[in-house]
Amino acid sequence: MAEFKLCDEDGKLYTCRNCRTPIALGDDLISKQFKAKSGAACMFGHAMNVVLGYKQDRELITGLFTIADIHCSRCGEELGWKYVRAFDIRQRYKEGKFIIECVKIVKECS
Repeated sequence: MAEFKLCDEDGKLYTCRNCRTPIALGDDLISKQFKAKSGAACMFGHAMNVVLGYKQDRELITGLFTIADIHCSRCGEELGWKYVRAFDIRQRYKEGKFIIECVKIVKECS
């Protein structure tokens, strides 16, 4: 099993805080300017080792979206959601992207 150490902003890997399963690469981080249930959240262009929940329409701060909750594939921790569809054309850039709550992940060095 690989061993990881905590690192600074140059880290390349985000892992599940609960079980340390790799969730996203630093290169896939798009923005740290999002909000979720627990507060701060990050937008990633890609996520790994996640399981998608059922699609549902949800009214969020920036409008109505079809989203699917995402969970860690190893421990089942709810991490955030994936944007499936944006009803507002100005929000379509979010489609296919992942929002992950900052309190649910840890930045680590590989």
